[in-house]
Amino acid sequence: MIEMRSDTFTLPTEEMLSAMGRATLGDDVYGEDPTVNHLEELAAKSVGKPAACLMPSGTMANLAALLVHVPRGGKVLVGDESDIYLYEAGGASVCGGLVYEPIPTRPDGTLALDDLAAAFPPDPDDPQFALPGLICVENTHNRMGGRVLSQAYLAELKAFAAVHGVPVHMDGARIFNAAVASGLPAEEIAAHADSVQFCLSKGLSAPIGSILAGSAEFIGKARRVRKMLGGGMRQAGVFAAAGTVALTDMVDRLAEDHRLAARFAAGLAEVDGIDVAPGSVTTNIVLFRVTAEGLDAARFLENARQRGLAMGEFGHGRIRAVTHRGLGPADVPAAVAIVADVVRAAR
Repeated sequence: MIEMRSDTFTLPTEEMLSAMGRATLGDDVYGEDPTVNHLEELAAKSVGKPAACLMPSGTMANLAALLVHVPRGGKVLVGDESDIYLYEAGGASVCGGLVYEPIPTRPDGTLALDDLAAAFPPDPDDPQFALPGLICVENTHNRMGGRVLSQAYLAELKAFAAVHGVPVHMDGARIFNAAVASGLPAEEIAAHADSVQFCLSKGLSAPIGSILAGSAEFIGKARRVRKMLGGGMRQAGVFAAAGTVALTDMVDRLAEDHRLAARFAAGLAEVDGIDVAPGSVTTNIVLFRVTAEGLDAARFLENARQRGLAMGEFGHGRIRAVTHRGLGPADVPAAVAIVADVVRAAR
């Protein structure tokens, strides 16, 4: 099977498995796992923040950030196409009594400042209104095809948030893809956010884990929330060791995933019955539509899977394909050939 549903299907490298077996361990709830402590110091430095906390998942990391930043009854301003809003089970409402306010997401993944401004009540002292307590952005933006938010936009957003007295949280699950694509260090990208989450288990290939980073005070509160949510771990150095390898050895190779995605998009553009914009592919996510008559997305995906290619439906009639370390150069032309065969067979 050519697996292109997600970069979460990456498997740990031999170096990761070896490091996991050799890891020096302690009890992380007590702050005494040296391998976790080392990873957290490395992770904080990588995104230019004073402190970091290892979380079991990006969903928990994002949820902890929202619960720390916003008091119960407050609003979280999120993109209507964001992972936090769509794919994280409404955790902030369920666990924190927070209100999500979805803001229209533009094609480049940004939220217009005018739309954000409209979410603030004209009279903050009017008790009828829930008050915004946080703005969330996503970089790279998954549902917009792995788009990288510009530094100019992030600077404008941070200035806007400062004027309105609210912090910014960056869901940077794939922030290192953004860094590689833009040629900027991740810490420069994260500098425009008060807190940032990133995944170790996507393109970086660790088997589990995400990082939440921010100020020392913020991370201290996030550790309490992590414990409350059931994320307090004991000898977590077993997988923190893989996370250290992910940060030290796996970032630069993300460029190969980007190259494979560009090649796949270029190949799809040659298939009659497929609608794709190769120029919009900047990282490892390719979005396309099937326009061949009589072939809807569900049937297309099933027929492709039967031929050995797994991809995913992604809303709005789109198909998502994600490149990652588990794919080789030969897989891309093979995947294009399968797509062409499925379209041709439907005629």
